[in-house]
Amino acid sequence: MKNIKFSKIFRLVRWKEVLAVIILLLAFVFFRSERHELATIGPQLQNSKLSWVLTGILLTLIYVLLQGLMYVTSFRATQLNVGISDATVLFLKRNFLSVFLPAGGVSSLAYLPRNIRTKGYKSSKIHQASAIYGFVGLLTVMIVGIPLIAYAVLINKSFNDSWVGIIVLAAILLGSYSVFVSFRKKNSLYRFLDRKFPKFIASIDEIFNNEIDRKYFWITILVSVLIEFCGVFHLLIAMYAFGVPASFSAAAISYVVSILLMIVSPFLRGLGAVEFSLTYILTNFGYSHADGLGITLLYRFFEFWIPLVLGIFAYLWSGRKLLARILPVVMIFLLGIINILSVITPALTDRLHILKGYLPWELIHISKMITLISGVLLLVTSANLFRGYKRAWYFAVVLTIVSIIFNLSKALDYEEALFSAFTLGLLWYSRKEYIFTTKIVSLQRGFSWFLGIFTIILIFNYFSFYFISKSHFGIDFTKKEALYYTLYTFLLFKDSGLTPLTGFARDFQNLNYILGVISWLVLILSFYRTHSWVVKDEKENAINAKQLIEEFGTSSLDYFKLAKEKEFYFSEEINGVVSFRTANGFAVVLEEPVCAEHHKTDLIREFDLFCKKNNLKTCYYRVSESGIIYFNPLKKQKLFIGQDAILDAEGFTLTGKDKKTIRNGINAVEKSGYITEIRYAPQDDKTIDQIQSVSDEWLREFDKKEIVFAEGMFDRDTVRNQDLITISDNNGRCVAFLNIIPHCAPDECSYDMIRKTEDAPNGSTDVLIVKLVEYAKSKNLKYINMGMTPMAGIQQTHNTAEDIMKFAYQRVGSFKHYQTLRNFKEKYASLWEDQYLVYNSDFELLQIPTALNKVMKPQKNEE
Repeated sequence: MKNIKFSKIFRLVRWKEVLAVIILLLAFVFFRSERHELATIGPQLQNSKLSWVLTGILLTLIYVLLQGLMYVTSFRATQLNVGISDATVLFLKRNFLSVFLPAGGVSSLAYLPRNIRTKGYKSSKIHQASAIYGFVGLLTVMIVGIPLIAYAVLINKSFNDSWVGIIVLAAILLGSYSVFVSFRKKNSLYRFLDRKFPKFIASIDEIFNNEIDRKYFWITILVSVLIEFCGVFHLLIAMYAFGVPASFSAAAISYVVSILLMIVSPFLRGLGAVEFSLTYILTNFGYSHADGLGITLLYRFFEFWIPLVLGIFAYLWSGRKLLARILPVVMIFLLGIINILSVITPALTDRLHILKGYLPWELIHISKMITLISGVLLLVTSANLFRGYKRAWYFAVVLTIVSIIFNLSKALDYEEALFSAFTLGLLWYSRKEYIFTTKIVSLQRGFSWFLGIFTIILIFNYFSFYFISKSHFGIDFTKKEALYYTLYTFLLFKDSGLTPLTGFARDFQNLNYILGVISWLVLILSFYRTHSWVVKDEKENAINAKQLIEEFGTSSLDYFKLAKEKEFYFSEEINGVVSFRTANGFAVVLEEPVCAEHHKTDLIREFDLFCKKNNLKTCYYRVSESGIIYFNPLKKQKLFIGQDAILDAEGFTLTGKDKKTIRNGINAVEKSGYITEIRYAPQDDKTIDQIQSVSDEWLREFDKKEIVFAEGMFDRDTVRNQDLITISDNNGRCVAFLNIIPHCAPDECSYDMIRKTEDAPNGSTDVLIVKLVEYAKSKNLKYINMGMTPMAGIQQTHNTAEDIMKFAYQRVGSFKHYQTLRNFKEKYASLWEDQYLVYNSDFELLQIPTALNKVMKPQKNEE
């Protein structure tokens, strides 16, 4: 133990974790020990002066706006312009995150909401602005804190120890300022850090090399000072609200201590520790324990809880479109459940007694049955509302209004009626989100089904009642009575009054109710039947699409637009085609349309309208960076999904240090006696049999599955007409192959499958790629598209989905194979082209992954 250095022991101690645990324990001890006192706060707050509480809330709003203004001036100090609204949202979101992130006050500064990221500012300047905000925040605590504590110590001699805290803060600030100066002047400290952490210094240099506007820097300090005084005044307002003598010195020192604790707290922004300390300080100033606790909690309500709640609303507001699509669906589903439960549970006696004085019992009973039916129909409607049908929205509105009326008329259930009214408001707010219509032909077909079932059941019930034995119900039914009881039991309006006397009679009565429910469900579902078009003349469509691709094709993916699983949309006005596949209510388009460049935006708009009429949403998969311009006028959203690796065949060479591993792999394969050759189409049956054997083993041994849509699967007839590159052993057995797809893009070729056996030599993949370069040069092709590497290459994220993708790619183990693929292609690629998924709304983004997964699976008849 003596040989272990003290510095090593120091490094073993996890100080942040220890401090976090201590603060959490303080929070537990505080709220546990003060549980009785906390129970008395409620009456105290009720007796507090409302005018002062409202003043405190108003000051909180001013405090939030000042924080936004501080961000505005911080950004202006780095020559960046950010509006007050965007800056205020930035503060609210960062403040919310700071509560839950380790070392939240600092780590939350790295977060940038979408409204800032999309402005296109340099990341170094944004980080510099955030650093100014954080540094000034610490600086003004010292500027304001030293005079305030000095004043408090002069007034109350028992607080001399407070100088320790302020000295620690001053040391932190001076240290931060020294580092700042060192980076600006690049003195000895900078040089030392440059030697020890060169990568860190390279990224920091860009931030500190940017000039700072001194005018706005001093304005930032001024705004931050005003923010500090807001905290002091919040404590004074809390004192006035409780009707106790206000002490400026007590408020001053309490505020400074609370800020210090929030600064050093690694988690939850000092929750518990702040309350514990402030209560102790206030009691030392002569306040009773209950008054000190009340002042502390009200102050934390102003400074901590209100901004936290506003941060939640800021996040919800930024996702309001997504919420507007999801929340009404959830509410309609819950309303259906509530309606059903409210009918099957007993009504409140006093309310029912009042209602009977105004409404007849018959109407109350009918109200129950209609509420029950509406509950069932609301459950069905919620599923169709989720899919975006306009007719489902109309039904939801009608059923919600019905719920309001009949929940009141069945038992004065005003709680259910209020819930229905709130749901109706959400439906009205989200009315523009429902765009899909149902074809009249579909309605007619669905309604005809209902009429057929209704007629069959009506005839069945009528004759059953007419011929049923008197022993079952005690009634010998006449023709008129048979029709009467058939309608009553079938329409479900009220109890028919029949008393079953036998088990058969009870079963018969229950069967009638079940058949009635089924008929009504068939009726409501008929309104949601969607019309799907039938693809005609598939062979002729494929020929026409091929001609257009040969004329306008510019991408290596154009080849896959002619695959068997694709459907085609031919424009009525433009000479062009869209290749897509449908799944889960989406038309998933491969890249952009094939037509003349100046017509692409118009064809996208036309296809979207076509899909809308056929109740389909659209998304465009693997749109290149250059293709995004065709979607910009349509205000669609994009999501980075990966990068295409482009190999410069003309400039490729095996010389150089960076190509040593490739050369070694090729030499090892050649020395082992393996033969690499290019086999031109058409291929004979022997060759097809050999590569099929390789493909089957690759799928089996490497646990792979065939996928389609943007790639091809092994098909004998297709491969027969393609050029191949193969590697064979001394006995002529093929151990690896690569198939070259016909090139549609000018000066570019590509491959589809690159597969090998388990015993294929190491370096066989490199051999195939190098041989492909030789093939490209022989065909005078300048580039080779090596395909997309999913998730790789993202530099600056633009939305939450990209943040998640970047984190998963870098940190989640199950995505490591993407990094391996990226590393392989980096040995060859000289260009990387960003690829995107283009879609309409965030709500659709939740559904698209399932649709993509489905369109990439081969059809059963293709397997």
